[in-house]
Amino acid sequence: MKKFLFLIFLLTYSFSSSAHMAHYNKFNKIEMEILRDGEVIGYNYYFFKKDSDNTTVTNQLKFTVKLLGATIFEVESYGEEKYYKDKLISFNSKTQQNKKDKYVELKLNKKENSYNIKGSSYTGSASVENVVGNWWSHKILQTSSQISPISGSIKEQVVTFIGKEKIELYGKTYEVEHFKLTSKDMSIPKDKRLNFDIWFDKKNALILKVAYSRMGNWEYRVKKFE
Repeated sequence: MKKFLFLIFLLTYSFSSSAHMAHYNKFNKIEMEILRDGEVIGYNYYFFKKDSDNTTVTNQLKFTVKLLGATIFEVESYGEEKYYKDKLISFNSKTQQNKKDKYVELKLNKKENSYNIKGSSYTGSASVENVVGNWWSHKILQTSSQISPISGSIKEQVVTFIGKEKIELYGKTYEVEHFKLTSKDMSIPKDKRLNFDIWFDKKNALILKVAYSRMGNWEYRVKKFE
């Protein structure tokens, strides 16, 4: 039954995928808090700038994990996605993870209809069916592979519909659809594996919450959008 419902979901959203960016014309920004074991440790902000058929989405992320007052893990990142209508034409990011530099430089190759990627973990081409793995876009629930916004690596994935639920965030109740996003190859090391629970608000075309476990229990929660 769940597989059937997920098929209906895919058919519904595939029908409207050509208007994907139009879903976000109403947004100027999306603010997410990052929590680890129930404690706020950082933020993930997305800003939208529209100019006719061109849309630029900038991403600011920062969090710090401390143990007994000492910093044991720290990430700060900035990214920029550029779209023409619904087509991604470029993505660039710079990230410092525990003082180690990571990056992605992606450009659309119009002649080959593919992406050219130069990243800290991968350099080469990729299908335009890939989606940059940022949480502002529900298109990540419609694809079979994603591009890491940190390193440029390509990750194959499986998305499973869990069911409809109600969740409460910051004093508001939302009717959402719960999905599980996992790596297609579950034999890869756990620290490289995709394993996320995602709660999607269909009414606002917005991923409201993401949860996963890795060195603690993590959550990304939408605190504010406008």
